[in-house]
Amino acid sequence: MRWIGWSLAGASVAAASVFTARRTLLARLLGLRPAEHRVTVTRDVPIRMPDGVVLYADHYAPQTGGPYPTILIRTPYGRPSELGPLGVFEHTGCLLFAERGYNVIVQSVRGRYRSGGVFEPFVNEAADGRATVAWIAEQPWFEGNLGLWGPSYVGYVQWGPAIDGPPYLKAIVPVVTSARFSSLFYPGGAFAFESTLRWVFLIDATNRHRQSLNLAALWRLIVLRERILTRALRHQPYADADRIATGASVPFFQRWLNETDPHGSYWSQVDQHRALHRINAAVHLVAGWYDIFLPGQLADYTALVAAGKRPYLTVLPRTHTDLALVFEGMREGLWWFDAHLKGRRELLARRPVRIALMGSNEWHEMDFWPPPAVMTRYFLQPAGRLTREMPPADCVPSVFRYHLADPTPAIGGAVLSAKAGPRDQRPLESRSDVLTFTSAPLANDLDVIGPIRLCLYVCSEHEHFDLVGRLCDVYPDGRSINICDGIVRVRPDVGEVQPDGSRRIEIDLTATAQRFRVGHRLRVQVAGGGSPRWGPHPGDDRPYGQGCGGPILLHRICHDANHPSAIILPVVDAAVRWAA
Repeated sequence: MRWIGWSLAGASVAAASVFTARRTLLARLLGLRPAEHRVTVTRDVPIRMPDGVVLYADHYAPQTGGPYPTILIRTPYGRPSELGPLGVFEHTGCLLFAERGYNVIVQSVRGRYRSGGVFEPFVNEAADGRATVAWIAEQPWFEGNLGLWGPSYVGYVQWGPAIDGPPYLKAIVPVVTSARFSSLFYPGGAFAFESTLRWVFLIDATNRHRQSLNLAALWRLIVLRERILTRALRHQPYADADRIATGASVPFFQRWLNETDPHGSYWSQVDQHRALHRINAAVHLVAGWYDIFLPGQLADYTALVAAGKRPYLTVLPRTHTDLALVFEGMREGLWWFDAHLKGRRELLARRPVRIALMGSNEWHEMDFWPPPAVMTRYFLQPAGRLTREMPPADCVPSVFRYHLADPTPAIGGAVLSAKAGPRDQRPLESRSDVLTFTSAPLANDLDVIGPIRLCLYVCSEHEHFDLVGRLCDVYPDGRSINICDGIVRVRPDVGEVQPDGSRRIEIDLTATAQRFRVGHRLRVQVAGGGSPRWGPHPGDDRPYGQGCGGPILLHRICHDANHPSAIILPVVDAAVRWAA
């Protein structure tokens, strides 16, 4: 097996070399303006924090002319000079900015690679970010205009220094990230087990050799990763999965399992969304329809608009791990920085919201998100049908069971995995623990743009359980492709108890922009879980990750005139869509 690893590593290096050689072609494909400068790179620049800890950065600078605006990128994933063969991708990204007239400072955050201190996710980023911003302002090459850019965690670290930020911090571009991380870890009250554990593994695998990412780390990342993670993701109780994935208990993983209150002291320190009204920099949010951060990022957009800000929002048809998303995020960042750091205000003539309409080749611009829509109910019916008509009276409920020993899986969707995104759901739909409700073939194209909710009336003998809902696009050839989904962890205080003892539960399926083509069908899935994406429910009120065995949970989904279970779709016609 060893030769496979070296072959993969060699292929990675070769691909990276070709990638660098084709930087000009990449720029053209992304629609970037032509490069204007040759670039000088200064590595291992020390930046001292107020407590004496030294963080290291690389400085990319145009060789001639100037002065130039500055872009700051703060990352836990390593500077280009620290990443060995994999650093060529980050190096290429920094060059694309610097060649177009920007100083680029890329800094490893506290406790990562050569930077000093201890890495505790989220906790030190606001203070260290502010100190780094202040350091930049003191440099002789700084000309008074600063922007922040980056995806995921590299996007999260922008919020701290931007809140009550200095006047020279003029623009930020958070890509596939959010100011509210608690909702990422506990979507609908469940625990985002797979995404969390995959990130824990990445941080551990790249931290074993602090100075640089060496071949041993590459071997673990490229060859051993899925073998290790498959075993860890199947482990019960999953509170011990960090030991399987890394060989030791990981303090911040254990903390996330136990710090469940989004309003508690820990998450109040980590989450930045309560202070978004104190951001004066121009904000451009770049999101993905199948991204793990989409719900939080759309909520950030809404909060900024409510605070009187004018954020821009771009939503791409991408997953979180799609490499193309990073470079498309660079394209969005470059024109944003050109407009706000270089004074090219004519670039802002675009309408503030631009979204990809999946199921078509169209992009649509609008003034606000979401656009005006007709909230249209499709009701769950007997025999697995889905129609616009109210269901008849006295229908027999649909029944399914959830068993912890064989938890219902999840296929694709918004998860931190190479297998994320749109996937054929037929293997899942063949299981007895998944209910499906399917419409007749559509007579016309149906554009669904906006937030989606699933309202279910549930009868269960148990007070604690999970409910998963999913909207799918069924093709004429039978493929059932997931569009969006959601989960809710039901407790005695969740939902509305009905006079007959049933419970009305609403599941937020997040949002989408999808054209369902003529001849396609709508399908709603209902299940009791989606493992390992969400941690399996133990069937009682045990803490997250403690379940190991448990009862078989039987649930009845009621769908009659007194229990009108339905999916609520925001339908947008062509006239409204273009005028939005």
